Amino acid sequence: MASIARTPPGPAPADAVPLRERARGALLGLAVGDALGAPAENLKPSEIRARWGRITGYVSERPCGTDDTEYAIFSGLLLARHGSALTPAHVEGAWHQWIADRAEGPFRGAGFSERGTLENLRRGLAAPISAQHRHAWSDGLAMRAAPFGVFAAGRPGEAARLVAIDGAVSHEGEGIYGGQAVAAGVAAAMAGASPAVVIASALAVVPDDSWTARSLRRAVTVAHRGERAVRSAVVVGGYPWTDLAPEAVALAFGAYAAADGDFREAVLTAVNMGRDADTTAAVAGALAGATRGAAAIPVHWAAAIGPARGRCLPSMAGHHVLDIAELLVPEEGGKWGSAVTTPDLLPEPVRRLLTTARPAAPTTTSRPAEAAAPLPAVEPPEPPLPLPAAQPATALTPSEADPAEQQEPDRRAGPLVRVGDPGSADSEGRS
Repeated sequence: MASIARTPPGPAPADAVPLRERARGALLGLAVGDALGAPAENLKPSEIRARWGRITGYVSERPCGTDDTEYAIFSGLLLARHGSALTPAHVEGAWHQWIADRAEGPFRGAGFSERGTLENLRRGLAAPISAQHRHAWSDGLAMRAAPFGVFAAGRPGEAARLVAIDGAVSHEGEGIYGGQAVAAGVAAAMAGASPAVVIASALAVVPDDSWTARSLRRAVTVAHRGERAVRSAVVVGGYPWTDLAPEAVALAFGAYAAADGDFREAVLTAVNMGRDADTTAAVAGALAGATRGAAAIPVHWAAAIGPARGRCLPSMAGHHVLDIAELLVPEEGGKWGSAVTTPDLLPEPVRRLLTTARPAAPTTTSRPAEAAAPLPAVEPPEPPLPLPAAQPATALTPSEADPAEQQEPDRRAGPLVRVGDPGSADSEGRS
């Protein structure tokens, strides 16, 4: 796979998965990967083996998503409301109304990048200054990037543009690139692209000499050798924090490439590599779910995913990732589409969203209305643009050694240190 970045796009298979099923696969795959990977977060492969052997399914009694799923729902709701008209002001307003200006859950705003962002917003700082904190390079944007690929199906460049707008409030530099790679990869997969083209699409939207691009190329180049080789190619030996965007995104794409897009193998490969396992498995799950569709997700894994519990973001409690998928592809006649249910059965905010986007058609349904948490309101209120239909994918032409496992200290130990220059050998743990 050494030349994967230059692989030309191929035609979609004749039996292409419907767009709606890819959307459901992407976001349900994200939530499943998050729940599978959560117990292994911050662990080394040796620690995973000592506890469970090889993880082949859920290892907790009540599997559920973490902040990765709840922040993806957050971004999905925001995107469903504003579509391609999304601005940093919309994102900043949502952070204030849905998170910063209300009580947080037990996780207190989740990871380091989220904590830094919330502290800056509460001090009155606005984007992009709100993203100027010590963890702007984290994978916090990558973990919530999949909805942008779902929305901009077949348009990796648009997905990358929109996720950068979302990320302007919380991330800079490599943190933005990581989110763009994920969003673009999902957008390509949504259009039926092969795994090679999905990876090429991700590489095409980030600077070729960025740390993210270099790590991603290394991961997919050795992916045929398995998860140990992928991990050795990109993990920053000796660095205590596992949420580096260039590392986590590369591990996720490496797992996806090693599995050739197979959902089960992609997610389990990511989980068993440890490090930021919930995020890497969530990203791998989103990529593979968009590639193969919701039917590729094992039924017993999918069945464990319920509405968000609001453990991190109380405002997201009650929302299900499948509802977000339906909101992002309403032209497919999903649960919120007029082809399935009558407008009077919808929650009022969703009804307003859809009637603004397009006229409702009178139809009937044989099933009762499903309970759904209302969409949080975002200020300033304004009618969203119609959600665009997916466009066909266009041609894309985008232009190592195992660190000792015992060198990885506990990420919770010791003072926070800055990463060195991503272009230096020291910063990536290689001599």
